[in-house]
Amino acid sequence: MIAEAQARRVLEAVKARGWMATAAESCTGGMVMAALTDIAGSSAVVDRGFVTYTNAAKEQMLGVRSETLAAFGAVSEQVAREMAEGALAHSDAQVAVAITGIAGPGGSEHKPEGRVCIGLAFEGGETRTETIEFGAQGRAKVRLAAAQKALSLLEIAATTV
Repeated sequence: MIAEAQARRVLEAVKARGWMATAAESCTGGMVMAALTDIAGSSAVVDRGFVTYTNAAKEQMLGVRSETLAAFGAVSEQVAREMAEGALAHSDAQVAVAITGIAGPGGSEHKPEGRVCIGLAFEGGETRTETIEFGAQGRAKVRLAAAQKALSLLEIAATTV
């Protein structure tokens, strides 16, 4: 379970910046937005969330290009970038985080279980991406770790950009 204190810090940082936040989530299935909206008063900071589990949803809701998906696969920094930028473009938020990954079970030699790609986009700035290898620690733990990392990135963006 995501610590309430972490979600509160994110909300406070984003609010202090005068921003609204959004998230585009695949493997976490809405965990980031759930953590934020569990806090009373979050409507002052949370604009909307996108759960885009399928490639079609990524394309339709966020504008992820089919060419990007075909060239790099859904679990890639390129797709995380387009998801974050799409969430920003399709919302009234000023900061967006995107998560795509392989929570498990499964994976492959080239894209192992526990690989998560995260994108962070914010108004007036350059989109950032990173790949984290959480390892094959089980679906629930990978999803939780990915959501916690995404919340950390939102907090950092709001306090340092």
